[in-house]
Amino acid sequence: MRKVLFLLFNLLIICGFSICLPACTATAETEKITPPAEWTTFIKNLQSEMLAKGISQKTIDKAYKGKNYYHKAPDVVNLDKQQTEFVLTTCTYVNRLVNKQRVNEARKHYKDIKKKYAKIEKQYNVPLNYIVSFWGVETNFGKNKGKHHLIDSLTNLSYKNRRSKFFKSELYNVLKIMDKTNLSEDKMLGSWAGAMGHFQFMPSTYNSYAVDYDGDKIPDIWNSFPDALASAENYLTRLGWKYDEPWGTRVTLPWDFDYKDVGRKITKKVSEWKKLGVLTFAGKKLPFDAELKGSIILPDGRKGPAYLVFGNFKRVMIWNRSDNYAIAVVTLADYIADTDKKWTPLEATQQYTLNSDEIRKIQQFYNKLSVKKIKEDGKLGPITRESVKFLQRKARLPEDGYPDYRLLSKIAAYDTKTGFKVPAPQRKPAKK
Repeated sequence: MRKVLFLLFNLLIICGFSICLPACTATAETEKITPPAEWTTFIKNLQSEMLAKGISQKTIDKAYKGKNYYHKAPDVVNLDKQQTEFVLTTCTYVNRLVNKQRVNEARKHYKDIKKKYAKIEKQYNVPLNYIVSFWGVETNFGKNKGKHHLIDSLTNLSYKNRRSKFFKSELYNVLKIMDKTNLSEDKMLGSWAGAMGHFQFMPSTYNSYAVDYDGDKIPDIWNSFPDALASAENYLTRLGWKYDEPWGTRVTLPWDFDYKDVGRKITKKVSEWKKLGVLTFAGKKLPFDAELKGSIILPDGRKGPAYLVFGNFKRVMIWNRSDNYAIAVVTLADYIADTDKKWTPLEATQQYTLNSDEIRKIQQFYNKLSVKKIKEDGKLGPITRESVKFLQRKARLPEDGYPDYRLLSKIAAYDTKTGFKVPAPQRKPAKK
């Protein structure tokens, strides 16, 4: 029986379910532990700082009076320190978020929402299939909005944390929401990092873009779906969403493609990409306006899927600055809009799977060679990708911005005298 339970537990973890014990989630209740003097001073100074920034004493009292939020080992701090051991490839990431079940559920929601909220789409000019896609990716259609007490979480994340400044700013925005809406602190629930509601707005995003659509004078992105939907539409509109512009498409690159042309910063007209031999993934001519400008991205390098992306794709990335996230959102949006399109898993050539330690080694190596320094955080972000391209150019490898075993081997064999070149064998001295 114990063996069966053990196997069941592991199966749940593999399938993506989380088993939450009461101690796992930060709550508004103060642990029965006397906080150290340093923490008490921090809370006192924090309240003074928030008061100086314009938060009312009434709200500060509501949030902190009788509560110290002290935890010996806050779970939110541990979550912030954790890093994914292996960097997920685009195919793995997208297939987790865009599977057959989610596509079917998204289509059902879209059919219902299209009837009820056509006026919102017309008002803000963002197609509802994209909004439903964000909803599915962010909270599984409102099922996983988060149950962390935001003041508790953000107070702990503001204390001696690697991103204290960022989290303190978001804490200020939570208190600002309470000031404006008179919402009580026990209603302020979200993810461990502060994301809130159906579409996981950060508090600062809420204060800039949240909309009261149902007319009760409170933009309630937690419990009022019309408010949440209109807020998401408003956010994308304010980011510059263009209603009639496509996000892009998966493409096939010619065998002699110059990888120096890869990256969101490099834009060319569709007519120019055509001349370079870029085709759709199905091998057909690009179906877009010849004057439309777009970029080629390779999230997993030359062995992974290639995409031609336009402005709306880049606007999705402002919501979440991850190529893989944006690809998941637009892929699901396409399935929602085209009900005849059969779901198929995303596939690509067999790739080298990186882990965070390998990426950190590459970052460290780059910092030894370059005057410009980058963060050694083990994450393959846009700055690290540019650094990889620099190293690939030095090592005379294809500059696709994705480190693989070839670059790692070159780095391991690097010689301070000869660089990436193979040192010439030493000749025996000539006999006299």
